[in-house]
Order: sequence, then structure tokens, then C-alpha cells
Amino acid sequence: MKLKRYLQVTKPGIIFGNLISTVGGFLLAAQGPLSWPLLLATMAGLSLVVASGCAINNCIDRDIDARMARTQKRVLVTGDMSLKAALAHGVLLGMAGFATLALWTNGLALACALFGFVIYVGVYSLYMKRKSIYGTLVGSLSGAVPPVAGYCAARGQFDSGAAILLLMFCLWQMPHSYAIAIFRFKDYEAARIPVLPVVRGVSEAKQQIVLYILAFAVATLMLTVYGYAGYGYLSVACATSLWWLKMALSGYKESTDDRQWARQVFFFSIITVTALSAMMALDSQIPPM
Repeated sequence: MKLKRYLQVTKPGIIFGNLISTVGGFLLAAQGPLSWPLLLATMAGLSLVVASGCAINNCIDRDIDARMARTQKRVLVTGDMSLKAALAHGVLLGMAGFATLALWTNGLALACALFGFVIYVGVYSLYMKRKSIYGTLVGSLSGAVPPVAGYCAARGQFDSGAAILLLMFCLWQMPHSYAIAIFRFKDYEAARIPVLPVVRGVSEAKQQIVLYILAFAVATLMLTVYGYAGYGYLSVACATSLWWLKMALSGYKESTDDRQWARQVFFFSIITVTALSAMMALDSQIPPM
């Protein structure tokens, strides 16, 4: 079906994951009666912007995707969808998303979404991903935007809570992405993408994963320290971060299958960020002045 192709090119799994963090950020900032129209507009607008970025990213990466086993069946590689159609689809989605945010949220949420889009499409996809080992770090900025945009849509300002969310989700992206690059090592090597495990080896990537998880664990505590989230959130943050760290450290065992280990680290990263997004929503509070 033609409709299915238009859905696949937007990477629905990525949209859904970003939607969860967006709602978490929004509900963390929302105080008093919940504005459902504002929440729905934020969700719709950001989802459309993310879908646009993913569609355009598929256009840019079609040559890389052809060399990677896991992406060789994407619609632009197989020819099931034309480059012109995918690009037009992405542009229209972006226009709809930015218009939704502009009309029904606020300028700060719109600016956050625009920042993330430019970083992901213009800086990461077009250049850094192909040219630099630091592409993952740059890409982490765009990945951290949805919860921050959700927060700013609800609160109308970029404060310490928004800064903590930006730091948390940037730090989370790094071990999450490095784990993917380890268990998909052959794909990245075949596509000549300069990710850390390919350029400097799996051992260094393991060290970086542990260090970033440690930094992430500290960052998650700051929401409670600064009064944005309660002790229920804190208990979940501690439990998930420590278990994730334990899992990362298990990669140093001699008997470790690096590929299997990295896959486990990756999947638990999703559990971690989903649990924290839920607890941000359920256990938010008004920080002291």
C-alpha cells in the first residue's frame, strides 16, 4: 500500500519514543489544571516535526542505507518510494508541524523544535554523521529536544528544569547510540560511518558507555535536588540508573559476547528513559523559589 510507504519513511518507532519523552517533559512542567488542547497541540506538532526530520534523513542517507543490512529494505533503497515523493512528504510534514507549534503552543517551544530540526537534518545528517567521530555527540542535542520542547510549551520559559532535561537526555543518547553501533558494528563499518566503536575500537566505546551512564545517573538526580520531582521519581531514577550501570560494567567480563551485551544495554536504555519519562509526569512538583 502506498500509504504504508509514507508511514515507514517517517520511522514511527522514533516518533513514538520521542512522543513519550515529550509528554514527560510537558507534565513535569505543567502545574495546576492540565491544558489538554496545549498538550495535544504540543504532541501533534513535535510528532510532525520529528516525522519530517526522519523522512528527510532517509533521503539523505539512502546511499548509506544501501550498504547496511538492517536498512537495505527501506523504501528509498528498494525503490518503492521515489526521492522526490519522500522529500516532498518530509517538507509538508515539517511545515504542518511548525505551523501547529506556532499557532497553538508558544514561541519557545517552536524555537526548540526548530533548533532540534536544524541540528538533526542540517548538521548531523548532512555532515557530522559521515565526517566526524563526534557526530553522535552532536546528534544527541537533537535527540534531547522533544522533552525540553514539551517542558517549554507547558511552562513558557527555559529555566533550570529545562536545562536539566537537556543535559539528562543528551547524556542518555550517548550510551544508547554507542550500544547500537557495537551490536551493529559490521553495518557501520560497511557504510564507513565514523562512530566511536569503528574508529577507536569496542573497548574504548565500552569505557565511554560506563562514563556516560555515570554522568546520566548524576543528572537524573538533579530534578529532585532542585525540587522539580519527588522521591518516587528519585527511587526509580536510582534503581534504573544503577541497574543500567551494572549491566554496562558486566561488559568487562572475559566471557562477554560484545554484540549480545550491547544489545542488552541498548534495550535497557529504552526501559530507563521510558520509566523516567513516566515518573517525571507522575511525580512532578513545584520547585521552591
